Amino acid sequence: SNMPSWAIVSIAFVAIILVLACCFCICKKWIFKKKNKKKGKDKGKNAINMKDVMDGTKTEALKDEEDAETGLTETEKETTPKEDEKLGKLQYSLDYNFTENTLIVGIIQAAELPAMDMGGTSDPYVKVYLLPDKKKKFETKVHRKTLNPVFNEQFTFKVPYVELGGKTLVMTVYDFDRFSKHDAIGDIKVPMNKVDFSHITEEWRDLQSAEKEEQEKLGDICFSLRYVPTAGKLTVVILEAKNLKKMDVGGLSDPYVKIHLMQNGKRLKKKKTTIKKNTLNPYYNESFSFEVPFEQIQKVQVVITVLDYDKIGKNDAIGKVFVGLNSSGTELRHWSDMLANPRRPIAQWHVLKPEEEVDAQLSTKK
Repeated sequence: SNMPSWAIVSIAFVAIILVLACCFCICKKWIFKKKNKKKGKDKGKNAINMKDVMDGTKTEALKDEEDAETGLTETEKETTPKEDEKLGKLQYSLDYNFTENTLIVGIIQAAELPAMDMGGTSDPYVKVYLLPDKKKKFETKVHRKTLNPVFNEQFTFKVPYVELGGKTLVMTVYDFDRFSKHDAIGDIKVPMNKVDFSHITEEWRDLQSAEKEEQEKLGDICFSLRYVPTAGKLTVVILEAKNLKKMDVGGLSDPYVKIHLMQNGKRLKKKKTTIKKNTLNPYYNESFSFEVPFEQIQKVQVVITVLDYDKIGKNDAIGKVFVGLNSSGTELRHWSDMLANPRRPIAQWHVLKPEEEVDAQLSTKK
């Protein structure tokens, strides 16, 4: 028997609705995933994860300040992360001088860089270093307001040829910003064992997202700051640390925290927490007080170093961070919040930075 035409139509109709519903679900899931991914990224960016902080709600002012910091409105924030974003390209040259045992890296030029500033342009410069030793970092000059900078600069690393194979050259293009942390536009990693040094190499390569390199984090630390101007008392409570970098062969560390009160590059006072065994997420909740008269509070620095305790050798610094004079970004905000709220402990998470980077920043007299 033939099906009546209305039955065929209704079956088709139901089928179409089902297909549409499926599509809608899939799309929704995908969009949601992207949003979540972005949220996760944002969290890292502002590094103040107030949910984790005992300090109650995030104030509206703080929210506004964060938006101002990223310079993006809500809608832009959602649409920015394109997975296959073009980050521009970099032309470089590599040469090895066998008589002098030197690797010569030429940063020639970059092209088609994305605009990082409001004005639709960038102020690019390039940082060059060899992993695993980040001690020696070179930087090109900053080129103002250009997406196609010509650098033509050369940098020399002294490396015996036998050691060269184990190293990776990293060239990261940054956007210079006088007022905030410089944004990495992208980077190029060249494993030295893949390069033929019988001739000079010169090539263009596309920049890769530098996010990955940033993720090689040392960990985060949460501490609270409290200042009582009338008593001239500064209290630092080391609350906890998380995701610390593994320092021991066994894959865990024995972390403790050192607190230095400094002024003009001199250590005035030194305190330390207890050692927590075998953990990368230690919980301390230990309080330390310093006498700092009101007229001195603008001139001091509190340096917080997370170290891995080692019975035999030297205790290695995992990373450090400082608040007070000459601090910037999240650290400066924490210090300002403390001064703006006398007698109230203000807790905040901070991203640990490499020891040499912080020491360099500490020694700059502004």
